[in-house]
Amino acid sequence: MVKNQECATKKTKKHRFFIISFNLLIINCFSTLNIAQVRAANDEPVFSVVQSKENTQQWTGITKRLQSLGLKYCVISLAEIKTAADWGDRKVLFLPNVETLTPTQVISLEEWSSKGGNIIASGPVGSLSAPGVRQLLRSLLGSYWGFGLAGTQQIKPANTKSPAWANQAQMFGKIRGGVLVADSAISQAAAVWNAQDNPAAVVTTERSTLMGWRWGTDIASTFELDNAWLKAAINRHLTTSSQNRNKIPGATANCSTTIASAPDKGTGSRENTVNSQLPTPQVEPIDQLEQTVHWNVQPNSNTPIDEREAIALQQELENLISRIESADLAASVHPANVAEAIISKPQSLKEEETRVASTRPGFTTPNKQQAIAQARLVAKNIPQLIAKKNYALARQQWLATRASLWKHFPINRRLAPAEIRAVWLDRGTIVRAGSEKGLAEVFDRLAQSGINTVFFETINASYPIYPSKVAPQQNSLIRGWNPLASGVKLAHERGMELHAWVWTFAAGNQRHNQIINVNPNYPGPVLAAHPDWANYDNKGNTIPPGQTKPFFDQANPQLRQYLLKLFAEIVTDYQVDGLQLDYIRYPFQDPSAGRTYGYGKAARAQFQQLTGVDPLTISPTQTDLWQKWTDFRTQQVDSFVADVSQMLRQKGEHLILSVAVFPLPEQERIQKLQQHWEVWARRGDIDLIVPMTYAQDTARFQRLAQPWIASTQLGSTLLVPGIRLLSLPNLAAFDQLQLIRDLPASGYALFAAENFNSDLLKIFSSTQGKVQPVASEPIPHRQPFQTAIARYAALKREWQFLIQNEQLPIPGTTISEFNNQIEVVDKALGQLAAAPSATKLLTAKATLTRFQSKFRIWMREVTLNNPYQVKVWENRLATIERLLRYGERRSRLR
Repeated sequence: MVKNQECATKKTKKHRFFIISFNLLIINCFSTLNIAQVRAANDEPVFSVVQSKENTQQWTGITKRLQSLGLKYCVISLAEIKTAADWGDRKVLFLPNVETLTPTQVISLEEWSSKGGNIIASGPVGSLSAPGVRQLLRSLLGSYWGFGLAGTQQIKPANTKSPAWANQAQMFGKIRGGVLVADSAISQAAAVWNAQDNPAAVVTTERSTLMGWRWGTDIASTFELDNAWLKAAINRHLTTSSQNRNKIPGATANCSTTIASAPDKGTGSRENTVNSQLPTPQVEPIDQLEQTVHWNVQPNSNTPIDEREAIALQQELENLISRIESADLAASVHPANVAEAIISKPQSLKEEETRVASTRPGFTTPNKQQAIAQARLVAKNIPQLIAKKNYALARQQWLATRASLWKHFPINRRLAPAEIRAVWLDRGTIVRAGSEKGLAEVFDRLAQSGINTVFFETINASYPIYPSKVAPQQNSLIRGWNPLASGVKLAHERGMELHAWVWTFAAGNQRHNQIINVNPNYPGPVLAAHPDWANYDNKGNTIPPGQTKPFFDQANPQLRQYLLKLFAEIVTDYQVDGLQLDYIRYPFQDPSAGRTYGYGKAARAQFQQLTGVDPLTISPTQTDLWQKWTDFRTQQVDSFVADVSQMLRQKGEHLILSVAVFPLPEQERIQKLQQHWEVWARRGDIDLIVPMTYAQDTARFQRLAQPWIASTQLGSTLLVPGIRLLSLPNLAAFDQLQLIRDLPASGYALFAAENFNSDLLKIFSSTQGKVQPVASEPIPHRQPFQTAIARYAALKREWQFLIQNEQLPIPGTTISEFNNQIEVVDKALGQLAAAPSATKLLTAKATLTRFQSKFRIWMREVTLNNPYQVKVWENRLATIERLLRYGERRSRLR
């Protein structure tokens, strides 16, 4: 593109995080006749349109529609956006199908909107961006793209009274799009899909309109429907902005009439073309964005808070208080703390009284009591502040209260139950260790922090971290030692398990290529040696646009045999305790956008032999054939998981198979990733499901994890939610751990070891680290029956102490029955753990079921005063039930 010197940007202020750098915009103006409804001043553009690498392939269709609108507009290159001023001086900005935004760009967009700008967007806007970017976009747009719909759907007016601007006959017809999820009470559905529950198709706020389809693509919508909606939305926003006709402060003064060229795709090989379409790697730290959208509550924002949000804020404070009280109770009765109290020596009589009191359940310091009381007062007053429109003060008080409560978690006392405490030990940390001695220091820290399971990155981008006889090349960053052999030795010396974490179908990594200083487009050593094993998208790219990894052809029998042989080498030559499959899927796709993957030579040949049709000729609009193609690809992954499972069982019954998976809704996941892990679980192919439920706040984490933790579709497989430590405050991470402990889960997995800091190490060492007076704890996937009795013993200690201290309001006529049944269950579980048999398992399951059925009756009065704690106890009983089912499968006691 040629830069236009007339388009200058004034440097009028500092960016909120850094000084704005002066950048010239490259923009494209098309001058056509204005329409009366949105007539602008002479020679002034009506709106701006953002061009990005994602919509480049759709740009011809977008341009034809724009030019027929009869409006004057400018095109802005997304790649050059650095400041709010760069968005232009128009009052309406259109983002057609823009899926990748950087933190800097979305912050600039928010700043531009706060000055009076209006946003129109279409498709899964920002869906490929970082989590914090997506969260801020949700706030700006009042909604987000949930998932794509199967086939075309009729768009129709909303069930509620539709706004007049969105109620024109030409705006309704059949479209291929997706469901929009309103994320704010100020959001309004302007149109809905004629599908079950009438999900939203168009969502609006005062300053935004989001259309739930890819505007400008013939596969999604017609020329007429697209233009009807865009014209109506522009007219709506210009009308509502008519009282403020001044240009947005600091905006671009002029608009070029130079036609913008498409981004340079480069020349040469297919890999060069793909690489040119990749977004530029981000260099700004992620915490810049987190400061803006931290925990979904912006402290100085006076944006209105609706009733639903107010209730959520109140509930989260109440839940946090309950998590702290639940953690206090667990810490107070934990045998390690009791043992420590016995052997410790007080410095004074006052210290002795405090120490003895602190070992008792329900003990809280005056400061903690005051903090909890203050928190409840803040929660109670939130509606009053909102009624007075003191939104910023409500947010500030909420954040301050949460921070205060976090400090009162009992992080100086042991409280963890018998659970899976896993961590991903990443390649970078292994490489930096440099030797077995250096790696020993890493394992020392993990052992000190109570970690009992290590997912050790063994295969990354087709490079083994050990000298392999199967793989063509070892990772060149490893010299003079064998990290896998050292890792197994170090883990077992410290009583920890080591599971080999392997990349399955991801064959290479452009970012890793940069680290080892090879051609960025190098597909990895395996694909380089066997190019026929490569997979492709529907455009012939091995790496989908916007992504960084080529994938293998999952249907290729030679590739599958190679991977099985490689994995067998790992579990045969090294005494690993298990195998974890990562990238056990296809790369991300979006069929509604015409972005699909899986067209390797073997896959195409096999599918054509089955159906008589080359899948490359199939369109998502061909519903039946497309479903067959989706099923075919999904089955390639399903069958490979079964093959790996069978191989492991043959190599050793002790080997555990786990999978790192995405927690997307089932049908969306199948369409976008062909990853159907519910099937693997129900068949009994896998032992552990580790969903990557990464979130920056506990409420969001719960929304991601709880549906899967509570699922009844996973057979006897154990579920272990993943927590991402990067940019997560230490106490926030601990809060997420405590939530998991209060849910029916068997443990957690932390990503990753490189994010362990000294403060987090101290917290983990105190709350779950190894202590001498406590016997070695069982690990749920290794000793399920022993774990069940250990977890039940913890419940028993809590109930008995509360009864002794008259803190469990159970009627006297019931207390005797409750105590008797506690002992009945304890005896059944103890006998099973001591000498497992089919008869004892049947007895334990029946006894536990009877206890669970009566528990809610016994706890009727307790529920009135403390429903959270009763639910926690029910969840822990459910965890024990799942451990029995898992143990039944693993021990073959049927």
